[in-house]
Amino acid sequence: MVEIPRGRYPGRLDDKGRLKLAVPFQKFLSGLPEKTLFCTSLDRRTAVIYPISVWRDNEKFFESFHNDPRAAKLTMFTAQDLGSEIEMDGQGRITLNPDLRRELGLENTGLHMYSEKGHITILTDALYQERRLQSQREAEAALDILERAGMK
Repeated sequence: MVEIPRGRYPGRLDDKGRLKLAVPFQKFLSGLPEKTLFCTSLDRRTAVIYPISVWRDNEKFFESFHNDPRAAKLTMFTAQDLGSEIEMDGQGRITLNPDLRRELGLENTGLHMYSEKGHITILTDALYQERRLQSQREAEAALDILERAGMK
């Protein structure tokens, strides 16, 4: 089993809408049994690259989520509206859907990538800075809560 990389990595789209992935992400994706990826957004703010097996698990989750079927339906619509199946090319690049690029403002800006929950999250520089400021304000209190709950 290949572990997903840890840490934040910079990126930028080229003029053809391709994103060159950092080497640790390339190694991770190359080590997967299925090479198909699903790239989308669930919140219309962040882009997400899912290994297709992880995305299939999400599809099953949406189908069986009965607590709020409307939330599942709207989130699935967003994913399908902005998403597309892609594969990484031999140079470690992925081509993002034009609708996704435009909606999220991914073009002509620095991008920040990190992994969580089995997928890769992509933030624009503006969204990264917003979250960084929030982290600066709230990191100590958040850590205190987690340490009291048993985090080492």
